[in-house]
Amino acid sequence: MRRIVKTITLTSTFMLASALFGNKTLAQELTPENQLISLRHIMEQTDDADTRRATLRLIGKTGTFQALMYAGSYIKDKALAKQAAEAVAEIAVAHPEYNGDNTRDLVREALPLLDKKARAAARKWLDAAPREEKGFVSIFNGTNLDGWKGLVENPIARSRMSEEQMREAQAKADVQMRKDWVVEDGLLTYVGHGFDNLCTVEQYADFEMTVDWRLDPNGAEPDAGVYLRGTPQVQIWDIRRTNVGAQVGSGGLYNNQSNESKPSCVADNRLGEWNTFFIRMKGDRVTVVLNGITVVDNVVMENYWDRKQPIFPKEQIEMQAHGSKVQFRDIYVRRI
Repeated sequence: MRRIVKTITLTSTFMLASALFGNKTLAQELTPENQLISLRHIMEQTDDADTRRATLRLIGKTGTFQALMYAGSYIKDKALAKQAAEAVAEIAVAHPEYNGDNTRDLVREALPLLDKKARAAARKWLDAAPREEKGFVSIFNGTNLDGWKGLVENPIARSRMSEEQMREAQAKADVQMRKDWVVEDGLLTYVGHGFDNLCTVEQYADFEMTVDWRLDPNGAEPDAGVYLRGTPQVQIWDIRRTNVGAQVGSGGLYNNQSNESKPSCVADNRLGEWNTFFIRMKGDRVTVVLNGITVVDNVVMENYWDRKQPIFPKEQIEMQAHGSKVQFRDIYVRRI
């Protein structure tokens, strides 16, 4: 029998505050990823400086890379700078695997705001951090669609096109892409009605990726996904859509036939709430962690476009929308 993980309702600021500031037992039931989603919700819902400072302290306890980057976004806020710096340093020192250009820059920025003990620990971490490691790089700047392009056919069809054919097709696809995808309140948002994917300009071989996603609860048949190396897909959908088998949950390698296609459990948050993916692709094997729970563990991803071939060794990453509004944020990729 498939294991079902209880979905988390994250919409009530009052409930979140009770759980994360007072009720330790309930807070412990949330994964660090869901704690961060909850805490970010509080930050968005209140202007009270004391509450926001307390929330940043808790964000530092979650220990996730996205928490580090989110806390870092407040270092320049005079009212919250100290707590933001402490959260950045706490996470970085405890997680040397987060080393990279972004992390080192934030730790350096945090140093003057730390007390003596925390500053010494942060400096020690910086001294030991390899400078050649680029780490997780943001591929969505929250402002525009720089670094992204429209979808032209599939990898096999693209490989057969001449340079001129590809140039013309790409120009046409980019025009459509800018009709379907916009940056809305800092979020990468699909507002179209078709099935045009948004694609990275760069190509990736082996990589790790983090991304938050949210489906529109008012959308028709909410459905989306993440294409890995130009191939469908890590599935995202409304688990209430039992007519298409969505009750198995998001995160599965939906288009697999020979290898496992379903996630090991349901780890989705309620429709309309944010969710967090961590995706690792090494060779032809994929691991997917949804909201802190591993739902795909080192499973071979098949080549949907030609099942006689292995997955492409290097290709673009694509954000899929399936006719209904979907939003993405905090998209980071680390080449491995």
